[in-house]
Amino acid sequence: MKKNVAVLFGGKSGEHEVSLVSGTTVAEHLHKRTYRVFALGIRKDGSFADPEESRMMLRRDLTDVETVQVVLRSGTKDDLVDLCGRTSDGKEIPFHLFFPVLHGPYGEDGTIQGLLEMTGRPFVGCGVMGSSVGIDKVILKQIFTAAEMPVLPWLSIYREEWAADAPVWLGRILKEIGFPCFVKPARLGSSVGISRVLHKADIENAVVEALHYDYKIVVEQGIPAREIECSVMGNHRVDVSLPGEIVPARDFYDYTAKYISNDSNLIVPAELEDEQVEAIRDMAGRAFLAIGGEGYGRVDFLMDQRDNKIYVNEINTIPGFTPISMFPKLWTLSGMELPELLDRLVELALERQAWKSALKTSYGERS
Repeated sequence: MKKNVAVLFGGKSGEHEVSLVSGTTVAEHLHKRTYRVFALGIRKDGSFADPEESRMMLRRDLTDVETVQVVLRSGTKDDLVDLCGRTSDGKEIPFHLFFPVLHGPYGEDGTIQGLLEMTGRPFVGCGVMGSSVGIDKVILKQIFTAAEMPVLPWLSIYREEWAADAPVWLGRILKEIGFPCFVKPARLGSSVGISRVLHKADIENAVVEALHYDYKIVVEQGIPAREIECSVMGNHRVDVSLPGEIVPARDFYDYTAKYISNDSNLIVPAELEDEQVEAIRDMAGRAFLAIGGEGYGRVDFLMDQRDNKIYVNEINTIPGFTPISMFPKLWTLSGMELPELLDRLVELALERQAWKSALKTSYGERS
């Protein structure tokens, strides 16, 4: 019998539009002979869309993908929450597995993962911890440092700290970070709200821009760098793809370069020495496991063009599935086309669910 797979996309995030493209791609390429696929759109206000809205949110006309009314209610003794679908004639459809393709806050930060955990159903991708850690650039850097992995100099600043002591923070940026530097929201992706700053006079505007998207920001040292990415997949023991390289046509790989302009260059595989490839792949696997990553993710690196030193930059626990996204491109390089890749991600979700289901929930239970 086919599994009912619910693809969650859209969401209350600055990356809503990107998620619409990624979610459409996933819904389109899940094997329909194996899965009955439902697209569950989430509006920008965080509420579930009705069936007609979900259909309109899909970026292509997918006649073999269904949309239903979402029902969320108290669960049974086995599940704290029940999340299912309801057709126009009132028939309820159980979801056997969830595939969240929600980028940014309320989708990639552990919040939706916590809800899905309470349903007792398997879901694709990182759990609560890996998701919440992976989206926070500050916590990431602290974990990488503790794991003795190289990161560039950085500072984190809260909105209230900047408002109270902006001159002090500016002085620290000048002394500890220097120029160029990057100012970023701490918990957002797709380069939303990021500025590359070359001069002291531009710092304040960059901070204000980042604070529009998060009340915590990070300021990182900028270097002349090659941007290298690796795709990672697995539960506790991971497979790592060959690395790819992004050569942005703009000052850096910003939102426009990623999703609007087509003039950036993706080099797959990256042109690296064999020892560099192995070092990057090893660091990608270690970085993913260091945050408690499960399922899949993409690890991003910066390679200093002056001395070829490699720095771990970020982890994306729900990487994009757009036509130009590096995560699926790198697995295609390894001979795994998108439908097969999605099958593997579902397998990993089922594997993790089996592990959880085998655990005792009462002390002294006998097997």
